[in-house]
Amino acid sequence: MSTETEKDSTAAAGRERPANKGGSARPTPTNQPKLGLLGTLRWLWRQLTSMRTALFLLLLLAVAAVPGSIFPQRSIDAPRVTTYLQDHKTVGPWLDRLSMFDVYSAPWFAAIYLLLLVSIIGCVVPRIGVHLKALRSPLPRVPRRLGRLPASAERVSAATPSDVVEATRAVLRRKGYRVRVDEPADGTQAIVAEGGRLRETGNLLFHTCLIVVVLAVAADHLMGWRGDVIVPEGGQPFVSTAGAYNTLNLGPWVNSSDIKPWSLDVKSLDVTFERNVSPDSPQYGQPRDFVASVTTQDPLGSKPVNQTLAVNGAVNLGGTSVYLLGNGYAPMVTVRDPKGKVLYHQATPFLSQGNTYKSVGAIKVPAASPKELGFFGMFLPTAAFDEKQGPISTFPAPDKPALVLGAYQGDLFPDSLPQSVYTLNTRKMTQVMNGSQPWRAVVYAGQSATLPDGTTISLDKQIPRWAGLSARYDPGKTTALVAALIGLAGLIMSMTLRRRRIFVKVGTEPDDDAAPGSTGSPRTLITAGALAKGEDPRLQVALDSLLEGVGQRLASPPTTRQAGS
Repeated sequence: MSTETEKDSTAAAGRERPANKGGSARPTPTNQPKLGLLGTLRWLWRQLTSMRTALFLLLLLAVAAVPGSIFPQRSIDAPRVTTYLQDHKTVGPWLDRLSMFDVYSAPWFAAIYLLLLVSIIGCVVPRIGVHLKALRSPLPRVPRRLGRLPASAERVSAATPSDVVEATRAVLRRKGYRVRVDEPADGTQAIVAEGGRLRETGNLLFHTCLIVVVLAVAADHLMGWRGDVIVPEGGQPFVSTAGAYNTLNLGPWVNSSDIKPWSLDVKSLDVTFERNVSPDSPQYGQPRDFVASVTTQDPLGSKPVNQTLAVNGAVNLGGTSVYLLGNGYAPMVTVRDPKGKVLYHQATPFLSQGNTYKSVGAIKVPAASPKELGFFGMFLPTAAFDEKQGPISTFPAPDKPALVLGAYQGDLFPDSLPQSVYTLNTRKMTQVMNGSQPWRAVVYAGQSATLPDGTTISLDKQIPRWAGLSARYDPGKTTALVAALIGLAGLIMSMTLRRRRIFVKVGTEPDDDAAPGSTGSPRTLITAGALAKGEDPRLQVALDSLLEGVGQRLASPPTTRQAGS
């Protein structure tokens, strides 16, 4: 038997593979279709617009953003970039060629960003068309055997079939199902219902809003700008122009002439510190409130408006949001030459370094002659001296203000490189000496100190503060916020809704299934089944809840039909 089967198989194989003249079998060459240029492009597009590629690009974008948090960025702190390049003369230029100091505007970062955007759009747009078509599609027919569905149940009721149909239809519609009642056939009426189709709607809404957020962020980067400035309390009003900001970052599509002019005058800056606790308490000296009283003009020449600027209360001027980011002290310093001529007289901001507002800064006097003069040191709001720590501040309020200074002479701005207002570049400067020791001075409020050449520096009794302001123009901010909120709602919909189809058959209970000895009108048999898209552990619970709702709507609740009853 087996021998004959093997012979038949060998013969069949011989017929399928033609032999050459030598008798050896040779496989028939397969002519595969050529992909071509159009087919290759279609294949590349399908690979790009797959969800797997979108997730990979999203991960790649997150990895590409890591160098932006490791290396200093020119758009945030250009002086730090300059210092880094000077300190790393070998590695620095190579990092600069790779755009490690301009990560978020680098071509390779923009390429990943654009590919991710195209991939998400290519994933979402076709699904929107498929979903719209599915929304218009009719409900399916009722399966013949509902007991084979993942969830099923049978009930019997004393109500008439028509009453059961109406009750079932009402309960399904109340639960948000789309319902269709078929015409009776063979004494049985079928009901088809579908719910949870908004699950896919929420999913698509979330991804669409994600695209809108990405575009809004791109619009902020391309058409937005940000400027930071330090405005002393009670000084000259700040006028918003391109050259007035201490740091200004313009988007690639923004010109300096696009900045709308407005003015802001910081009349007073009220800062409250905690005093009503023990000095040993960690809450001692903690800031409690920062409020700036400002006068604004928008546009220039209009009627001045008094407003309040707080940490979480921005002021809107010309479509630009102005925020209060920080504060500190800007002591009024006066520098005179040996003949008494004023070389420098202005409020000089110092940067606080802790909760006690011990602040560092620099006083740059380019008008000094024959060499430019620069002071470095600290401002102490409540000055004290510790044997181990040296000069310290014991409280952030100006109870006993003092300047602790040293001095240098030379070129304040070597090679015209940008530098921070709080630091002194001493690369082309020499320290001022007092004999064999570097010159040092402690200047209290209302007092002065004299350099070896007769130059004097004094500190006024009134210590004004400075307000750190940040002006931001974000054209896509509102759009991104609205899209994020709508996307969150869509995400909740996609995570909470369940796609379900429920089928119900309503008919008369067969005579042979009726209870023995029962009399009167026949009972109604309700057969139901449910089907879910994906995993749904509560499918049977939902079906039982539906039948319970039908029973509650009817005068007599249906009972579970026992097998063989």
